[in-house]
Amino acid sequence: MDLNTDFPERLPEWGTLEVVGPRGARQARVQRVYGITGGRAIVLLEGVQDREQAEALRGSVLRIRRDEVPPPPDGSYYEFQIIGLRVVSADGRDLGRVREIIRTGAHDVYETDRIMIPAVDTFVREIDLERGEIVVDEIDGLLE
Repeated sequence: MDLNTDFPERLPEWGTLEVVGPRGARQARVQRVYGITGGRAIVLLEGVQDREQAEALRGSVLRIRRDEVPPPPDGSYYEFQIIGLRVVSADGRDLGRVREIIRTGAHDVYETDRIMIPAVDTFVREIDLERGEIVVDEIDGLLE
């Protein structure tokens, strides 16, 4: 399975997960995770006994409830916390809402309908989840 988590080793700790796939949704427990490499892993789910049952889950997504998501490390955010935040300049200009996070390898880039902001301290002054906004500093060329 493709991993959309920074903490694949936590999968077995999360208890019951929702498996959402082409044949609907169901609950399942993770028994074992191994072969974590390059953003992929092999996940053994309780109740999946053979290859045919596993093949039926191809393309499925494993999800946990948001209220069960462990807090990220200090100064870090989950993608779902950032997507949709309003981006404003330090002087209050509205720069749109984050609609996508582009992973470049060096650092993430927050994309709005108007601008692309490197997610680094040089540009991002503050992320305030309670206000639902990201404040960015005025950098020559960034906001033109």
